[in-house]
Amino acid sequence: MDIIAQGPLVKMPAEIGPQISYQLKLGDHRVDLNSYLGKPVKLSYLGQIHCTHCGRKTSKSFAQGYCYPCFKKLPQCDLCIMSPEKCHYDQGTCRDPSWGEQFCFQSHYVYLANSSGVKVGITRGTQVPTRWIDQGAIQALPILRVDTRFQSGLVEQIFATHVTDKTNWRAMLKGQVDRLDLCAERDRLLELCQTALTELEDRFGLQAIQRLPEAEVLELNYPVLNFPAKVTSLSFDKKPVVEGVLQGIKGQYLILDTGVINLRKFTAYQIEFSA
Repeated sequence: MDIIAQGPLVKMPAEIGPQISYQLKLGDHRVDLNSYLGKPVKLSYLGQIHCTHCGRKTSKSFAQGYCYPCFKKLPQCDLCIMSPEKCHYDQGTCRDPSWGEQFCFQSHYVYLANSSGVKVGITRGTQVPTRWIDQGAIQALPILRVDTRFQSGLVEQIFATHVTDKTNWRAMLKGQVDRLDLCAERDRLLELCQTALTELEDRFGLQAIQRLPEAEVLELNYPVLNFPAKVTSLSFDKKPVVEGVLQGIKGQYLILDTGVINLRKFTAYQIEFSA
């Protein structure tokens, strides 16, 4: 095999089209992964991890690419990023108020996605459709636009009493997902959650939570030759060399004939790619 590129691993960039186009990003190097479908590839962990924020060498990556000190102090690693309804900005304890004002006090979408069945999620407008691609969704539909991340978390909590907010990643990778009528699911959930949504509108104002009845379902198609019958998870922490014939790419996973690997999990790892 020839060495194609090496550098710190970054979440795979993807472009939407008739079929999603993926790139392997290793530092400044970008590799067109779709062109390697059906071919043997090898990814080798070179034994070093450098924090994506401060560059410090670390023996372990926290929150996908950070050293422990940055994980403990950066606002993008705070608990409220995963649980927006736990935002504590108004308590004066935000790790970096200016960061919060830039990223959290902007419009967010509450959406339905079909990655392993219907689920509810939230994302900033700038992350559409990237967020859905990263989850391996085959369909997605924005249903509400809200003013802040905190509000989106509260709305997500309401919907999550009726529909999951998690993806079954094994089912997603097996390709065992049927197309759904997301518009019908939207209408059903809005009716079920009407009382709770009205309470939020009374709290934040009618314009803070806007319904999107004209939104259309986005259909997403992934570059996959063969889905695995059994999902075997691969890890650079257990085996520094991951290799096999590339069968597909979905979400942030590479599907090989030897198993699957979530590349996003290993952000900041120094990786060598050969083919």
